[in-house]
Amino acid sequence: MRYVKLWIAFGLVIVLSFMVLGYYGLEIYRKAPPVPRAFVTANNEVVATEQDIKNGQNVWQSIGGQELGSIWGHGAYLAPDWTADLLHRESIYLLHLWAMESYSKSFSEIGEAEQAILLSRLKKELRANTYDPETGDITISADRVKAYHAMAGYYAALFGDAEEFPEDVRFLADDNRTPPELRDAYAIPANTIRSDERQRQMYAFFFWATWACTTERPQLVNEEVAGISQDGYLSTQPITYTNNWPAEPLIGNRPTGEIIVWSVLSFVLLLAGIGTLSWYYAVLKHRPDDEHVPPKHDPLLAMNPTPSMKATLKYFWVVVAMLLVQMLMGAVTAHYGVEGEGFYNLPLAQWLPYSVTRTWHTQLGIFWIATAWLATGLFIAPAVSGHEPKFQRLGVNFLFVCLVIIVAGSLFGTWYATRQTMSLEMNFWFGHQGYEYVDLGRFWQLFLLIGLFLWLLLMIRAIWPAFKQPGQHKQLLGMFLIASAAIAIFYGAGFMWGRQTNLAVAEYWRWWVVHLWVEGFFEVFATVVIAFLFTRMGLLRTATASAAVIFSCTIFLTGGIIGTFHHLYFTGTPTAVLALGALFSALEIVPLVLIGAEAYESLTLSRATPWVKQYKWPIYFFIAVAFWNLVGAGLFGFLINPPIALYYMQGLNTTSVHAHTALFGVYGMLGMGLTLFCVKGLGTRKIWRTGSLAFGFWAINIGLALMVLISLLPVGLMQTWASVTHGLWYARSAEFLQSDLMDNLRWLRVVGDTIFAIGILAFAWFIFGLVFGWSTRGEREDEIES
Repeated sequence: MRYVKLWIAFGLVIVLSFMVLGYYGLEIYRKAPPVPRAFVTANNEVVATEQDIKNGQNVWQSIGGQELGSIWGHGAYLAPDWTADLLHRESIYLLHLWAMESYSKSFSEIGEAEQAILLSRLKKELRANTYDPETGDITISADRVKAYHAMAGYYAALFGDAEEFPEDVRFLADDNRTPPELRDAYAIPANTIRSDERQRQMYAFFFWATWACTTERPQLVNEEVAGISQDGYLSTQPITYTNNWPAEPLIGNRPTGEIIVWSVLSFVLLLAGIGTLSWYYAVLKHRPDDEHVPPKHDPLLAMNPTPSMKATLKYFWVVVAMLLVQMLMGAVTAHYGVEGEGFYNLPLAQWLPYSVTRTWHTQLGIFWIATAWLATGLFIAPAVSGHEPKFQRLGVNFLFVCLVIIVAGSLFGTWYATRQTMSLEMNFWFGHQGYEYVDLGRFWQLFLLIGLFLWLLLMIRAIWPAFKQPGQHKQLLGMFLIASAAIAIFYGAGFMWGRQTNLAVAEYWRWWVVHLWVEGFFEVFATVVIAFLFTRMGLLRTATASAAVIFSCTIFLTGGIIGTFHHLYFTGTPTAVLALGALFSALEIVPLVLIGAEAYESLTLSRATPWVKQYKWPIYFFIAVAFWNLVGAGLFGFLINPPIALYYMQGLNTTSVHAHTALFGVYGMLGMGLTLFCVKGLGTRKIWRTGSLAFGFWAINIGLALMVLISLLPVGLMQTWASVTHGLWYARSAEFLQSDLMDNLRWLRVVGDTIFAIGILAFAWFIFGLVFGWSTRGEREDEIES
């Protein structure tokens, strides 16, 4: 009966959460910023067509997309956010144009009264919604057409090979820098886009994305929570399609009342959730339970690896190899922040530009962590069931070959895309999709999805016989299969957008992959796998572990599924998405308040009996997972989660703080811990020499902490100050980021990065030493125990 209630609660959370996610997904489709048939003048002269905008989106993707600056705050942190940048520079251009026409002076030279008149005119000009649903056209004024062509020239010089900006926009550049100087600051190689036609199209896309940030969304009766005026429209504060993001005082883009209110309510809900869960945990701890006595000998020593289990060993060598390459790409990417296009005076950007090294850094992170987890599943399934299906080893080997091809092919494709020699259609299929974490071309994406379903088939056929065996393990097995199926199924969300899908819709589905796949059901899978390992070792009772896993996953997914919306506050979504994202992302933090108890229990298990000491360091990696879950996902995650915080912080290095401490600190540490457990089960049973492993563990954790605390976090907080004071454009500008203080803070990252890198090398040294002998002693574990 206890399990029935838990499963009912789990099922209700899943069903109701996805109903909400699906319903408001339809709302995003319906209310996304429209892509017009054309931008036209009052005389119906076409400035840019719908196809220009859509092709421009593909051009932007082909040069790296979100790996080279950002759009709507999503993407890389070195180059500008192109929407915030264009919004500010277009505004300055128009103010200068009008000031010269009306007063024969620049805007900065006229009086405050005259400036106020022009600022009011600018606000009306940019915020007015001139989209005509009947014709599909957006009408822009003659002055804005001038600004359109002027700014097109500005960005053409930046993404081309110009030595000087056109004279009419030269005053717009940060600190009056030349295009080569700005390209160096932004780590954009010369001739990033070689074709004039592609330059023109990409600017059309930039202009449309910026139009959505400035133009007020039409709001119908009962569409949002607010009072209703006599004309049937809402009497709420006018908001743009991006909920008044980015902050830009020149046109009145500032936080709305909804942003403030839902931020406050998210804090209240967080406190309520913490109190409720703490009370439940206190009651649970006082319930009588049978004392569990761990076995006197290591149960895993009696396990004989099957052929398919042995075949997983090469997966873990590839995990370590990809980890090393990812670390190298991270070092190069970080260094581009201080040297622009070079790496210690080596002109590396000619062959590996920033957009490529960052793509490889993020993609390899996903690849090696996923490979470690998938290989762990293939290792555990036959061990749990005691059954080796026919041709299972062949399937494991075939899947490995597919994995190697996918990794190599997708990395080459994302590099070759930046050479700008492929057609836009070819780029979509084999090159660079331009969306962070799902950068690989559609062909490689499809190949990976097929591989995941092959992995799921191998898992099911290996573990299914265990359901026929008596015992209380079926609940844990059921959750294991659900989590495994979710990993395969939810990656399929990446196929819900096409080559020229509206960016707001594409972002909705992208976060299904990134949040639900990476941050959601991988978490469920990890929880189940750790429980399997501890129950298999006899350190936890199966009944206790099963109930705890179902309960934990239910609590986590209560906030985790709908919490996906906290990534979509400012991506052309309605206000209801902002409200739901704020509330449910706060609930995501609630389970993390008990993470200290989880870490303590893991530490206690590592000391439960003498033989467990052989598993000390794998368990310590699990303790690190708990620590970084609290710090990275909890503290640094909630730092940027409330709408009012993200309004100013989106696209700044505060997001990088969360990404490094949550992605590597939680999922990376877990991948390393699972790797250690599996290679131990596949090893020679010799006693480990753990000196290099111990050094690596502490160096990785200390290095990660220093990387964040003395560099990324200070940079992010200084950027936040700049964003609040001047606007996002300034926080991402070369003028601010290339100042001496920011330069010194970025150089300080070398301290943490170096310690971290040495730790990774020590970990790899230990793993390879298990093969070549320097990481083991002569005695066998079974000899020591006997």
